[in-house]
Amino acid sequence: MISCNSKPKEKKNKEHNTTVQKINFDQGKNISLPYMVSTNETTLMSWVTKVNDSISQLNYATLEDGNWSSPKKIVQGQNWFVNWADYPMIVENNGTLLAHFLKKSSDETFAYDIKLNLQKSQDSTWQTELPLYSDETKTEHGFMTLLPYKEHSFFVTWLDGRNMAADPKKESGHAGHHGTMSIRAAEIDKDGTVISEQILDSNTCTCCQTTATITSNGPIVLYRDRTDDEIRDIAITRLVDGEWTTPKFIHDDGWVIGGCPVNGPKVDAIGDDVAAAWFTAANDQAQVKVAFSENAGASFLKPILVSNVGTLGRVDIVMTDSDHAIVSWMESIDNLTYLKAMKVNKLGEKFEPIIISKMDMSRSSGFPQMERTGNKILFAWTKVGDGTSEIEAAYVELKAFSNQSLGSWE
Repeated sequence: MISCNSKPKEKKNKEHNTTVQKINFDQGKNISLPYMVSTNETTLMSWVTKVNDSISQLNYATLEDGNWSSPKKIVQGQNWFVNWADYPMIVENNGTLLAHFLKKSSDETFAYDIKLNLQKSQDSTWQTELPLYSDETKTEHGFMTLLPYKEHSFFVTWLDGRNMAADPKKESGHAGHHGTMSIRAAEIDKDGTVISEQILDSNTCTCCQTTATITSNGPIVLYRDRTDDEIRDIAITRLVDGEWTTPKFIHDDGWVIGGCPVNGPKVDAIGDDVAAAWFTAANDQAQVKVAFSENAGASFLKPILVSNVGTLGRVDIVMTDSDHAIVSWMESIDNLTYLKAMKVNKLGEKFEPIIISKMDMSRSSGFPQMERTGNKILFAWTKVGDGTSEIEAAYVELKAFSNQSLGSWE
């Protein structure tokens, strides 16, 4: 079985130096958790600043003419739940901005709520800490996905732990909690009103990121599911004719694991064409895979193996046209960890991977982000060291991902 080169070669380092172009992001120390979103040639990035030991702040900036704008504050406060894997997000729809962060609801480790923040088009101030749900249980609510939806609304999906204390005979995966984690979805209008809240699946993995995209048929949601036999593969549900379909696996990896791996999928779509990336360690073989759909997620083509040497997952994916996508992931080779990206074709053709940056493999480095803007693929990640953290950003010209085909194989 062939995969990415197990040892980076000299030409890889040279390619890294010439192909990957850094974008200055000089916002100081003690910042982390970048999240990027691109819409209509506008790219936003949010991040969290640790103001001091008790106060956190959510900021954002816009990419303007290849440079990041001065930071703008969304909200700051105390008792935030700041976690390496459950990061805040920002999204824009026709000038209206929606962002979220997580706030502790009790002293228990996994008891926190999602807080929405809305800035209406033409307004200069934010409405902060708006509610997403009426549930008041002191349980986990997070791992959210935000998307622009329709002309002025937003689509959101999240993991909701309101039932995690319901059944003391069934362990949930978090110490002191029982019952099952669920995944829910809703629409938020331009005024911040939550409508059409629905439960999508009543038993999911407890702390893997959710992901969603809007196809020409409507929203689809992917997440790590959980069966009674502890199979935790990637599932999909689709909104079809106003009803959510019964969740089903996009591929039967058969990963049986007794706890959450904290490694969720990513999905992107162009019309009815969909590309999904995910991490699995079924049969004790860590792998990153990509699969394409030609019918808005109703079914998927055969998965493509992207990495199976030292892979850590933490994936992202961006479709570049109906047949191709760029996938990014982290992998560790010879005690060094890299953020890599590769172009793949839906029929299995893969291109030479590009090393975006060296990384710290610890949880503190979080989940690198990738977005497309014009003819560039943007990257952002957390750099950690000496007890501090910074955010770095870079781009690669889209054409650079097509330099060398590696052919098709399994």
